[in-house]
Parts: sequence; C-alpha cells; structure tokens
Amino acid sequence: MAPCDIIIRNGTILTMDGNNSVVEDGQLSITGDTIVRVGPRDNEASDSKMTIDAEGGLILPGLINGHTHAAMSLFRGLADDLPLMEWWNHYIFPVEQRMDAAFVYSGTLLACAEMILSGATTFCDMYLFEDQVAEAAAKAGMRCLAGEVLYDFTSPNYGDLESGFAYTESLMRKWEGHPLISIAVEPHSLFTCSPDLLVRANEMALAYHRPLIIHVAESLSEISQIQERYGKTPVGHLDSLGLLGPHLIADHAVHLNTRDMDQIADHGVRVIHNPESNMKLASGIAPVPDLLARGVTVGLGTDGCASNNNLDLFTEMDMAAKLHKARAMDPTVMDAVTVLRMATIEGARALGLQDAIGSIETGKKADIIIVDTNRPHLTPMYNPFSHLVYAARGDDVSHAVINGRLVMANRKLLTLDLDAVMQQAREKSMAVRKWVSNG
Repeated sequence: MAPCDIIIRNGTILTMDGNNSVVEDGQLSITGDTIVRVGPRDNEASDSKMTIDAEGGLILPGLINGHTHAAMSLFRGLADDLPLMEWWNHYIFPVEQRMDAAFVYSGTLLACAEMILSGATTFCDMYLFEDQVAEAAAKAGMRCLAGEVLYDFTSPNYGDLESGFAYTESLMRKWEGHPLISIAVEPHSLFTCSPDLLVRANEMALAYHRPLIIHVAESLSEISQIQERYGKTPVGHLDSLGLLGPHLIADHAVHLNTRDMDQIADHGVRVIHNPESNMKLASGIAPVPDLLARGVTVGLGTDGCASNNNLDLFTEMDMAAKLHKARAMDPTVMDAVTVLRMATIEGARALGLQDAIGSIETGKKADIIIVDTNRPHLTPMYNPFSHLVYAARGDDVSHAVINGRLVMANRKLLTLDLDAVMQQAREKSMAVRKWVSNG
C-alpha cells in the first residue's frame, strides 16, 4: 500500500455517494487534505503517519450546518418563548447593537467547539463582524461559508450600508483561496432590506460568483409585511427583482404557496430547512417534502442558539424526520436516508460545495467523522442510517477530521482549549446580562 497521512479503518463507511454505498469493515486513506482510497479494510502493513481505529463504529462525511449565526451561542436561552418579531425587535437586535468584534470571536469559538463535538465539520454563517467569525472558524479548523449581514439600518460593525458592501468585498479579498473559508453575499431579509439593497447585493454575488443568502418567508408576519408593501409573496418579490437563480440560498422558506415552490424549483434556488428554530418560534413548518418532490435541493441548519438553543445536527435530523411525518400523517415521509443526505451531500450541494465535501469519495476533501456505536442506546444496530437519524446524539461522535486534519480524537478537541473557550464565554455573558437589564 502506498504511504499516506491518515488511515481510518475497522468501521462501516456510509459514503453518502449517489448510490448511498455502504462499505462494511471499511477503510479510507487520506493524503494531505484529500481522500485517496475508499474500500474494504486492507490488512497489509502501512507506513501511514496515523491510523485511527473506528472500533466497529460508523464512518461518514462530516455534517453540514447549512444556516446558523454562530456567535449567538452567547445568547443561548436569552429570550425564550417569545414570538419571532418580539424576539427580534425587543431582545436580539438591541443587544446586537452593543456587540463588538471580540464578542463575536468568543461566541464563534464556543459555537465551533459545540459543532465539532457534535459532528459538524462545515457551517454557513450570517452575522456581524464576520471577519472574526472566519478567524474563529480557521482557528478551530472548521470549514465555513461566511457572510456579513446587510440591512437598511446602521450596523454596529460597518456603520452605513455603503460601508457594508465595502466590508463584504474586503472579506472576499482577505479570504480568497483559503482552504477552509469562503465568502457569500448575505442581505438579511426582505423586510429589513429595500429592493435597491437586494438588487445591488444580487449584482455583487453574480459579479463575484458568490452565493446570495437571504432569510425568506420565515414567518407569517413577514408574509403580511411583504404583501402589504409590494403586493407579492416573498418569493414573488424576489422574482420581480430578478434574484431567483441557482446562486440563491433561501433560509427557512416556511410559508410557500404552490406557485412559490414551482418558482423555486424552476430557478434552481436552494433551500436550508431549520425545523427546530421554526418550531420554537412557532414560525411554522416548511413544506420540505413538497420541495423535494419538485427536485429542489434542501440542506439542514440549526439557526442560531437564541432560537434553537443547540447546534447539534443529530437532534435536528431527528426532529426534521419526525416533524414532517406527523404533519403528513405518513410514517414514510422524510425517511432516514433522505434526512441524512440533507445533513451531508445535499447540504453540501445547497452551499455549492458538493464537488469538495458531503460524501466519502476518492478525490474529495477529507471531512470525516466517526460515530461510536458501542453504546446502550445504539445497541443493537440493524440499519445504520436509521440509527444516525433516530437514535444517535452529537456526543456519540468520537473523532473528526476536517480537510485532512484531525481536529477531535476520542472526544478531545485538538484545535481549541475548551476550558478557556467556555470561560471566555461566561465572561461575555456578564456583559449580555447588563445590556438586557439596562434596556
């Protein structure tokens, strides 16, 4: 066997390729940042630098968190049990106006620690001070698609909107060619962004060949506002502005009529489903089975910790599957394979990263996790796909490799000092308490 950097062996490989191929007693080899071999275990001696024994567990692609606001980990539990608009306008937006770069960096490190420990290797972020988000992700060794939120009012980071577009361009220049970090254009939503802002953001995304990411049709309140202002649904409004296209990633997409869904499918728009956040804020249930039936690419996201309280994609998968079964009164809806693909290869496709990540195939980047199945709640195991969606938890992940680098081994983070990250988060939370108490 040719020498390589890392060999992972003695586990069942769920490749999540086009055939959902499974390799029993499998082995994969990594050289540099790339998977160079996937197949049955080879018992020949190897001079690889590192061999990881999966100990009979499951080896699968790292999970992909398609939509979150990482630094909001510092707002976990801050304003629970409130309607979406009250949550935004009276709690979240006011405290965000007092944040600074150090706050966002600390919150993102905390989020990265939580995500790696629960099996996520990639996340897509929309927030403020996104250069600090990118810096934190790079330090943690996570793959990240980041974008500075743009809206009509003044930002605590960049100030006026003109500076916001300049900031986005500066992010593109700084992180160009980075192995882990890429940049998107991210206007916040249709009710916080004027038509002129949306059109300009779209032009920038197209000119720089970047994704355009927007919250779309998340709540009934948004539907009412857009209908009142423009006489259209949110998707209809986007269509009238020329924003629909395969470069557009629509976060949430909860309240869609038949025409909306047809337009999304016809234009190749990609969607990120955030079931737990939508449930907690009582925003509604996105028509994901209907979108999938139309051939729409749908990924899975947690949203931020202020509207979900955790970043665990295993619980998100479990919730996504069960929520839609209950709504449809059909236990066959959103089967385990479909949902696991949403968190892996379809999530990669939703972010435009399918050629690099999302499945375990030769030539792809080595973003790999191992799930320890030697646990009571995972014993016995008849169907590994079902186990991952309905039985596994984030803390069952034992190892994580991102871009060919081992970032977690035997539940120990190797890129971050977890105690220091949590202590810093506790210190930042004291400032949040003061902001809330002082109004």
